[in-house]
Amino acid sequence: MSIFVTGASGWIGSATVDTLLAAGYEVTGLARSDASAKALQAKGATVLRGGLDDLDSLREGSSDAEAVIHLANKHDWSNPAESNRAERTAVETICEVLSGSNRPFLFASGVAGLAQGRPSTEDDASPFIGPDAPRGGAENLALGYADKGVKPIALRFSPTTHGDGDHGFISLIVAAARAKGVSGYVGDGSTGWAAVHRSDAAEMIRLGLETAPAGARLHAVGEESVSSKEIAESIGRGLGLPTASIPAEEAFDHFGFIGNFFAMDLSSSSTMTQKLLEWTPTGPTLADDLASGSYFR
Repeated sequence: MSIFVTGASGWIGSATVDTLLAAGYEVTGLARSDASAKALQAKGATVLRGGLDDLDSLREGSSDAEAVIHLANKHDWSNPAESNRAERTAVETICEVLSGSNRPFLFASGVAGLAQGRPSTEDDASPFIGPDAPRGGAENLALGYADKGVKPIALRFSPTTHGDGDHGFISLIVAAARAKGVSGYVGDGSTGWAAVHRSDAAEMIRLGLETAPAGARLHAVGEESVSSKEIAESIGRGLGLPTASIPAEEAFDHFGFIGNFFAMDLSSSSTMTQKLLEWTPTGPTLADDLASGSYFR
């Protein structure tokens, strides 16, 4: 099977490409830069040059593939409206190409904001609807194409998909601790984040491609909830810094924009996903990765 992957040289995408190639799939990866193109070619993947706003490249890659895995995102936290616009447009473009073909379309989403006061589950529909919603409401947009001859599958990632080389949310919290000289958590530190190791997320994507039905919502979650206090204490040990509570009203000043997320409970379950795919996360825990020192080099 030939697979077109956007975000193929990104944090999750590069691990996914490795997993797909190892399983014998033919992979074409979207690449914006020469460096990304060379890295993909070195792995044995085919390269299609272009970016998220290059809709002709998205159409070409989607037209030629037997399945599409969409993992690219602008992640422009200074201009979220632009990120949301680009995501919705890309998803709509790919879905229009795939319409009537019944080909699989797996796309990145998240567990954040799905439920309040409890871990979210795969049964929770996304509350984000319309172009002004987070991620441009792309999950609901894509799932709506199940009635138009597309096989959409939502890949809901944990707020931290961790591992050696991660430059995501945890690295930003580490950077705040370095800058402030204290490893902070918000309030009493009881709010928790779901977490998954990068290798487990990539394996879940492969299994989802092979076995998930149209309309499935898959949760890339290895740990249901790691408390913000636990995260801060692990970072404090790694950096040799004290740990302290940061009042909620000071979270943005202390952490930057990530403080708003760190104050939220983003716990989530993957029980249904594990049963559906016969998937068992086996990678290191978030505490393991923090203890390894990889976030502090």
